[in-house]
Amino acid sequence: MKAHVIGALLLWALAPLPAGAQQSISQRVDAVLKRPEFVHASFGVEFYDLDAKRPIYVHDAQKFFAPASTTKLVTEGTVLSVLGPDFRFHTRVYATAPIRSGVLDGDLVLVGSGDPDLSNRIQPDGTLAFRNEDHAYDGDAVPGNPLAVIDELANAIAQRVKTLNGRVLVDATLFPEGDRESGTGTTISPIVVNDNVVDVTIGPGASVGSAATMNVSPQTGYVHFVNQVTTTAKGRPANVNFVSDVAAADGTRTVTVGGTIPAGDPAQLNAYAVPTPSAFAQVALTEALQAAGVTVRAPTAAAPPDFSALKSAYTDGAVVAEHVSPPLSEDVKITLKVSQNLHADLGIYWLGVYKAHATHDVVQSGFDVERDFLTGAHLSLDGSSAADGAGTAFFTPEFMVAYLQYMRTNTQFAAFYRGLPILGVDGTLWNIQTHSPAAGKVHAKTGTDDQPDLLNRKVTVSAKGLAGYVTSRHGRHIAFAVYVNNVDVKDDAAVTAVAGQTMGELAAMAYDL
Repeated sequence: MKAHVIGALLLWALAPLPAGAQQSISQRVDAVLKRPEFVHASFGVEFYDLDAKRPIYVHDAQKFFAPASTTKLVTEGTVLSVLGPDFRFHTRVYATAPIRSGVLDGDLVLVGSGDPDLSNRIQPDGTLAFRNEDHAYDGDAVPGNPLAVIDELANAIAQRVKTLNGRVLVDATLFPEGDRESGTGTTISPIVVNDNVVDVTIGPGASVGSAATMNVSPQTGYVHFVNQVTTTAKGRPANVNFVSDVAAADGTRTVTVGGTIPAGDPAQLNAYAVPTPSAFAQVALTEALQAAGVTVRAPTAAAPPDFSALKSAYTDGAVVAEHVSPPLSEDVKITLKVSQNLHADLGIYWLGVYKAHATHDVVQSGFDVERDFLTGAHLSLDGSSAADGAGTAFFTPEFMVAYLQYMRTNTQFAAFYRGLPILGVDGTLWNIQTHSPAAGKVHAKTGTDDQPDLLNRKVTVSAKGLAGYVTSRHGRHIAFAVYVNNVDVKDDAAVTAVAGQTMGELAAMAYDL
């Protein structure tokens, strides 16, 4: 290329944006930030031109903001880059003794691999399905059998084992089981069946005062639900809750569902977070084996198993069934599209056990891997702080934009970008700015944290965020991060109507550049 042409291009790239365009974006964003509904709120905003490599608009971009689930951008980008898009989980069932003429005089051990998709998400083409409002958030469940993978394993075992004289065990020692992720309250475990929830769908009965209808999926002996929900007059608010949860000596549970649902209302899903996923999986696998024709003599352990001793039996020759997951890139898509908290939190554990090979302090080891990845990308971590993979964090808009700028150069960007919700189209952005010219043009991750304001009978949005990419109508490539903390709204519906739509509106402004 001629030297004078190169010089001209450099002068164009370094030239300031036209004064009118600069003023337009500043005036438009500033007008939103000054709206009366945000009088108590704090905003942090940065729009960055990826082609010219400079900020377009900045407001408090060096201050910390609670980013909520935009944290998942950092987690999923790290997991995708460190483990690779083709990484797969191998969930195996081992026999602890030889199988002779279909009889196993030993135990069957299902070993949790951290696979988050032992569920009906898996489609015939190997992709993972999702619903825009995920069932973990009391949204919609993916149709089909939630125990599909468990049944697949049981059917494979039944090809070799007809009588089991030992126990059915679930080894959940890859990393500690029992912590609850902070968003939906699901339990973190190396074994994840149906996202570690049971879908309880409640609908109104035939008449006012009658019992509500109840559908439980999956149905297992692990948990029994007692229906005490009644039907009230049409137009009244629904109020359905899990009012008690009692554990029996064998680990099974009895859960009472109480409250009311108005006549004429559609049925609503209520996600019951399984307290002990390994026990849930053990009951589900035992029942699946029995349904497949296997006689199980001693389904449960009389005493807690010593898995450290049993590990010597985990050899290739002892594998009686194995499930191999879809590629990791598919789960990254699920996690980002629907903001799946459990899957995101598991990402830190995967980094700890599969990259750092940690046997203790797994979470810290996972974050050490993430830190190495981010510093290796030459990102300053001064503008970042994180305590889990899903949303307990603080970021500056400047850090998030720098991270997004880096990810656009990363070899895994295509898979990362493909997983982002699309404005007005799908995922957690399906109902945001649906009629905007920018609908379909913004690919970004949402984040929301809110809590009731009982004093004023309102809701406080402690954190709302949106961060990602826009290609403007004139072809400019923009990375952006928009955060608002501490917004007062009148009710749960207004969280989306006010805070959510405003985030989308701001992102849509970049489309007009």
